Amino acid sequence: MNILKRIWIFLLISLLIQTAVYADQPKTRDEIDPQYKWKVNDIYPDWESWKSGYGQLEGLMDSMAVFKGSLGQGPGQLFRALKLNEDINVLLYRVYQYPRFQWDLDTRNQDISEKVKQVQLLFAKFQTATAWIDPELLQIPWETMAKWLDEVPELAPYRFGIEDLYRQQAHVLDEDKEKLLSYFSQLKQSPANIFVELSTSDIEFPSVTLSDGEELQMTHGNYYKILATNRNQADRRTAFGAYYGLFEKNKNTYASIYNGVCQRDWAEARARNYNSCLEAALEDDNIPLLVYENLVKTVRNNTAPLQKYLKLRKRILEVPEYHLYDGSIPIVDFDKLYAYEEAKKYVAACIKPLGKEYEQKMATALSEGWIDVYETPGKRSGAYSSNVYGVHPYMLMNYNETMDNMFTLAHELGHTIHTILASENQPFATHDYTIFVAEVASTLNERLLLDHMLSKTKDPKERIALLQQAISNITGTFYFQTMLADFEWQVHQLVEQGLPVTTDKLKSITADLDSLYYGDAVAVDELYHYVWTRIPHFYRTPFYVYQYATCFASSAQIYDQMNQGSKKEKQVATESYLNLLKSGGNDYPMNQLKKAGVDLTQPEPFLAVIQQFDELVDQLEKEIDKLE
Repeated sequence: MNILKRIWIFLLISLLIQTAVYADQPKTRDEIDPQYKWKVNDIYPDWESWKSGYGQLEGLMDSMAVFKGSLGQGPGQLFRALKLNEDINVLLYRVYQYPRFQWDLDTRNQDISEKVKQVQLLFAKFQTATAWIDPELLQIPWETMAKWLDEVPELAPYRFGIEDLYRQQAHVLDEDKEKLLSYFSQLKQSPANIFVELSTSDIEFPSVTLSDGEELQMTHGNYYKILATNRNQADRRTAFGAYYGLFEKNKNTYASIYNGVCQRDWAEARARNYNSCLEAALEDDNIPLLVYENLVKTVRNNTAPLQKYLKLRKRILEVPEYHLYDGSIPIVDFDKLYAYEEAKKYVAACIKPLGKEYEQKMATALSEGWIDVYETPGKRSGAYSSNVYGVHPYMLMNYNETMDNMFTLAHELGHTIHTILASENQPFATHDYTIFVAEVASTLNERLLLDHMLSKTKDPKERIALLQQAISNITGTFYFQTMLADFEWQVHQLVEQGLPVTTDKLKSITADLDSLYYGDAVAVDELYHYVWTRIPHFYRTPFYVYQYATCFASSAQIYDQMNQGSKKEKQVATESYLNLLKSGGNDYPMNQLKKAGVDLTQPEPFLAVIQQFDELVDQLEKEIDKLE
């Protein structure tokens, strides 16, 4: 639960954003300038050093057994056990991330894949061997534990985790049952691993012929490039059919994998005395069910602004029917590309309102080999920021020079600086912030970049493109992620009711949501009803995506506070925001957000985003009318 710190979950999570690539045929690793590639030797200089670290990790894990049966002897013994566990987890960051990052650069490399799985198996073994820790701790009366925490300064860094463990006492089983569940820890990752192999390692991209006669392999990157830059709707339709056809072809396999995910979640929820999979997912961070329910209900009841925007796009693009594959093409003829070096300058400049310390950390992140920039053959798609405690975060990109990817760069750097601030201001035990607040920093950075870009350009088409970028950010981060959250909630409820999860049922749920969200504004292609086959978070981290929407609402409210009122009030709001980033995981995320001025138990933050969206659409329409 909490005392055996579950950084494993954090290490497995990647903050994925689908991205395009601007090269029809990606360069090889050798063709990429070293300044645009990760410096993995910041973790270990070579594989021999990694092997040494792996051996050290094995030894530390084995030594944990000496503490079994002794945690109640006194605060000194408890501290020694917690400190050893901390040392193990610090080392685990390095031992796991070194091969994992290199595997992400070439998922075809089975030798490195084996090393990643080797670490996963070692940790699964460790989980089994230490299943006794939480039950044994809970045998110590809370009155005794509270006295130790009050009187022993060395235990201070672990206080929040210990208190949280006692809060969740009803969901911690006895030693034998915890040990039994631990045997399944590695198996629980199987659906995600199968999904990756099917969607990345074993995928065979088809080639398509475009209207100009060009033949193009429909990779992840080239698909998104066509959607974002090709103004011929027929070409976008061709790309969509070929790309989604890849996933539709394996729809029954994906449905089986996802059924396994949901069955696993329900089995574990029942084993730990939860009433639902959603309750189990939210309880660890002490998130009220009301937050999820409010989000889904509020967005369901306010899809009219979204449909208004889609109808506006249809009118501007002058297409007989508007399809979802038309959603990424700029509404004006503005195909400007932003070279990576140019994008770096824009992103570095936009965060000046956050102060000198933030600026300095941004400069370091952009210049010290923390970012792997461009797509190469076999490289994992998307983008993420992932930490190596004691070293620095690493950012994966597949930079394609589009405006969208420039905003993705700002987004991921938000995660990176959040990680640095938390690691520098918190002890290891509380440095790791929750997913629930993770997207606040990233989406706020995007808003700051929008402001900066609007202030720098007088080009009317670029201004329209930037407004469209802001609107698209809300459609993708708020509306679409809430739709996905609605979907996985419905599917998990099927499992909880003992009903079958089939390909047809998953397709039906998606079709109903498409109708609810898009109404008559979109001609939804049947292939799109298989969108669930290609959403990594469904398979890797269930009940994750709703946090994109809640974080967007939070960052929007924080942004308003930073830009409204007196100078002093703005300074206070900015300082409160930076304190949120520095607080890591030292409190429950709802409390952290409340300290920063946001209360997500109320519908107002969600309604504020919807109102902002509606106003942006109106503003965009006026700008278009002026241009015409």
